[in-house]
Amino acid sequence: MAEARRPFFDDPTQLAPRRAVRQELGEGAFVLRSPEPLQPPARCVGEWLEHWAEATPDAVAFAEPAAGGGWSKLGWRALRQRVGAVAQALLDLQLPAGKPVVVLSDNSLDHLVLELACMHVGRAICPVTSGYSRLAQGDYTRIHGILATLDPALVYAHDAATYAPVLAQAPVAARTVFSHGAGEVHGALPFAELLGARETPAVGAAFAQVGPHTHAKYLLTSGSTGHPKVVVNTQRMLTANQQMLKQTLRFLDHEKPVLLDWLPWSHTFGGNHNKFLVMRSGGTMYIDDGRPLPGAIDKTMAHLRDPATEPPTLHFNVPKGYDMMLPALEADTGLARRFFGRLRMVFYAGAGMPQSTWQRLEAVAAKVRDVHTDPVWFTTSWGSTETAPANTFAHWKLDRAGVIGLPLPGVEIKFIPNAGKLEMRLRGPNIFPGYRGNDAATKDAFDEDGFYRIGDAGYLQDENDPASGIVFNGRVAEDFKLTSGTWVSVGTLRLHLVTALAPLAQDAVITGHDRNEVGALVFLTEAARKLPAEEVRTQVQAALRRIKAEGGGSSHTPARVLLLPDAPNMAAGEITDKGYINQRLTLARRAADVEALYARPNDPRVIMP
Repeated sequence: MAEARRPFFDDPTQLAPRRAVRQELGEGAFVLRSPEPLQPPARCVGEWLEHWAEATPDAVAFAEPAAGGGWSKLGWRALRQRVGAVAQALLDLQLPAGKPVVVLSDNSLDHLVLELACMHVGRAICPVTSGYSRLAQGDYTRIHGILATLDPALVYAHDAATYAPVLAQAPVAARTVFSHGAGEVHGALPFAELLGARETPAVGAAFAQVGPHTHAKYLLTSGSTGHPKVVVNTQRMLTANQQMLKQTLRFLDHEKPVLLDWLPWSHTFGGNHNKFLVMRSGGTMYIDDGRPLPGAIDKTMAHLRDPATEPPTLHFNVPKGYDMMLPALEADTGLARRFFGRLRMVFYAGAGMPQSTWQRLEAVAAKVRDVHTDPVWFTTSWGSTETAPANTFAHWKLDRAGVIGLPLPGVEIKFIPNAGKLEMRLRGPNIFPGYRGNDAATKDAFDEDGFYRIGDAGYLQDENDPASGIVFNGRVAEDFKLTSGTWVSVGTLRLHLVTALAPLAQDAVITGHDRNEVGALVFLTEAARKLPAEEVRTQVQAALRRIKAEGGGSSHTPARVLLLPDAPNMAAGEITDKGYINQRLTLARRAADVEALYARPNDPRVIMP
């Protein structure tokens, strides 16, 4: 059973009170904000590192799986020492000013040390999705285009065997550093050489010059409509966002967070939200080299079982990640007890959580802990690469997915009527200053009042109660009209369809733009693809009939579905390394399937209610 804890919900020492202020703007528009002012954030990320290196020097800060088994662990003091050494090495290299350091490989201790060293001396770093290199199959056009845009001073990757071919003909003149295999690449430096530098007062002098507006890192947008944009993340964005979370998740002041986390640092969820939550709170992160993919999820479950790791107190994931964890948790009571035993919070983001997944997780938790006296908290937030990332947090007990919380202290959300929805726009110290080298895109990103146009829509769960919470209502840009003029909310319908098709559907993309019926291309789970085709077809048809019986109208009822024979193609960008579907790009790549979905006479593969 879980250890006894103080009361949690509705206790202001654990969570911030549920409050919001609404300011009317007229014509249906309004601004929502927290009444709690944002307290002064840290000057920069490095202040957290300096603090915990003094306060808890021997506590485990970060750990990664070791090559020969077990874990390589870094305490806060050892982490600070490595950061100081690499920071000195970066200064010694006399890299050209204004150019970033670029990381091509996945999460690791060396990656972490390099990132913190760059930030410590005011050098921006840009982690790039490793899939652009690993999955390119010899076609490096996309990663070379990204490198040309970034124009780095130095490029780091974990191993030369995987990443040296990417750099061999890259259109950049940058120093290269590898943790493994540098000796086999002309001119490359081994990361161990950087670690061997001796820190001098020059590091402290450079650190003193780092300020709130210093560029901390660059992150790339998904690039679903073309070339990715380069999002500037300042030190103030990162520290202000963590201060917002500190004032909301108050229990982290007396409970050190422990995470087993796979989310890639090339994205804001894993690289900003989770990693810096650990750093701000002085917690521990076990770097998970697993993924929510067939076979790779087994690594995650093995790490969770490993007695050399601490059981997690918080778990962050995308819904697909929870889906892939569930079979093991349901089959192994000991594993479920280890996962849920100390768990304070189950957090999902990146996509909506199907209610079927939520209910299965609750059922497993109920087997191994008293959820009446010690409930597992299912919650979420809402954010983006441009917002560091969190804008809202659902800091109260939720019964189902949909609500994305209330504005964090310091965040203002403006709701503007747009195409039958309320478009949400954002202003606050966590909002980015612009896209690097792209003034036109920066200008288009903000309205006349300085609010960031994120492109998402939402509404209050209760119009008469500003503190009821915001309900996510999809992306304005993804939504479309049927030929009848009826708007289709893509995000809402996709989640409803995937939930109705559980456990058969891994994901879906919604079709019907400028057509008279809503349709969907459905990606089946690996298990469903092994079932007899007629059995799957019968179950899908029954689910479509149930949706139709709900009487939601044409915009809420898929009239035709086509089951795809394969999984989303990560290399082509159909699914990101966070595990969510790229609706627009997938529709473009599978245009022939969309045409087959609406063909006359009906294609025999199409399923209708």
